[in-house]
Amino acid sequence: MSVPSVAGVISAELVEQSADAIAATQLASGAIPWHDGGHTDPWDHVQAAMALSATGRVDAAVRAYEWSRSAQRPDGSWAIRYEDDVVTDPNTDSNFCAYLATGVWHHWQVTADRDFVDRLWPVVERGLEAALTMQRADGAVAWASAGGVAVPGALVTGNASIHLSLRCGLALAEVVGETRPGWELAAARLRHALDQHPELFEAKPVHAMDWYYPVLGGALPHDVAAARIDARWDEFVVPGLGSRCVSTNPWVTGAETCELVLALDVLGRAEEARTQLAAMQHLREADGSYWTGLVYDDDVRWPVERTTWTAATVVLAADALSRTTRGSGLFRGVGLPLCDWKVSDPCPL
Repeated sequence: MSVPSVAGVISAELVEQSADAIAATQLASGAIPWHDGGHTDPWDHVQAAMALSATGRVDAAVRAYEWSRSAQRPDGSWAIRYEDDVVTDPNTDSNFCAYLATGVWHHWQVTADRDFVDRLWPVVERGLEAALTMQRADGAVAWASAGGVAVPGALVTGNASIHLSLRCGLALAEVVGETRPGWELAAARLRHALDQHPELFEAKPVHAMDWYYPVLGGALPHDVAAARIDARWDEFVVPGLGSRCVSTNPWVTGAETCELVLALDVLGRAEEARTQLAAMQHLREADGSYWTGLVYDDDVRWPVERTTWTAATVVLAADALSRTTRGSGLFRGVGLPLCDWKVSDPCPL
């Protein structure tokens, strides 16, 4: 299969090198930790698996998803943190539980492997149900649970990601010939909460993710999404370096910059997206891995780690811009139900 590349920014050979750097970090169990010797979390593990699928490392990607299947707990959840496959934080993150649906949908789009979907479908189903046990009466999903009790707070980024995962889950249900109207209702209530009731979420205005992540998936009307990005562009984007992680610190990060690239791609702003993807290449190492970020006032890479999820998001951004694989439309919402709450419908709150 063809490997993503973006002319003048990153070649197919360089993308392959980054995919190989991710694969080299994968444990024998299939888990993909943050970096050599680092811990694994279920969300970033899936992000890395998607990059492997997008670059034709299908066997490695399947091994990653098989780890998700084997590590899933009886209630459908995963632990927040694993070190060498040993649970070191047993609590549950709702977004971590839901994101497998996004990864499995992406792998299906790339490979058209129906056996894979049939094998992972029950895992996806249990993961989404585990996440929805934390959905509150107001439609927002609590970010985590500890000891089986949901933590009250809800996060914008996590909820926007869960909305995308629910849409992927509904698309997978159609593939296997099933329906899940409860997921559709849950997604619509969640979308209404995100769009109409920002007061329901913990305010994290300095975080870039809360700025751009609601654009991913293409659920926002184009003019609303564009206005959201334009409103805070100068707070987050550092010309020639990428996006800050938080608006108050002189720290640009590669994954956030590439997720901004994906958001710009949703808006059809290809040149701006290419510019940002090029800007963050200063974080690239010779082996294809990527440093997490740069404190640019001090010209210091921080933290001192090269993360698989940063390299993975570079690969996914390159695929989105180049339209190389059949999964390249994931973050534009290609092939996914919208699951919004119609203005004419009664407010669900």
